[in-house]
Amino acid sequence: MFDWLKNINKEHPEFWKEYMSKFENKSDRFVVISTETSGLSPTRDVILSLGSFAIVNNAIMINDSFEAVILQYKYLHDNGLSNEFIVESKMKKLAEAEAIQLLIDYIGNGVLVGHHVNFDVEMINAALERQECGKLKNEALDIDVMYRKLNDINDKQFSLNELCEIYKIPKSDRNSSSEDAYKIALLFLKLKSRLNIQ
Repeated sequence: MFDWLKNINKEHPEFWKEYMSKFENKSDRFVVISTETSGLSPTRDVILSLGSFAIVNNAIMINDSFEAVILQYKYLHDNGLSNEFIVESKMKKLAEAEAIQLLIDYIGNGVLVGHHVNFDVEMINAALERQECGKLKNEALDIDVMYRKLNDINDKQFSLNELCEIYKIPKSDRNSSSEDAYKIALLFLKLKSRLNIQ
């Protein structure tokens, strides 16, 4: 009957309280995020890997990046998906709770940037909910929306590959969330200058 009371008085993890306290000041840091997921449903699917780069003063900060492969054995087994990517990856594998906590520490109060970024945010929010945290507070910018606004296009969405072709960003054989995050960062810088975003 009084379930809402439990939520009001719920004790959040320490990393979440620290994250929430960062929004007293506005950030000058953009944080590009890209997720690789098991599917397109925030309620049924999970994040398999994350890639992220920071942009400060119109420069991609290669040394300010985040990358994680998330162990999802139970999910993959239950849904008959291959975990070849996870097994073959040379990167350190993290449990979802640890990876999300490190991601939250990394993004801080930065402005999130992504390709169809609302989906990435929904997937991260679903993982946060499993840790009994709230939802991300960060502002978010979407490069597809930015491109369509720049060109006054309302009836079509553009894939990351299409945007890369338009702006002559080379394709890569290696497909990973970090590679995608880097491409998104390059596209964002091009679009940001054309749209006069500070």
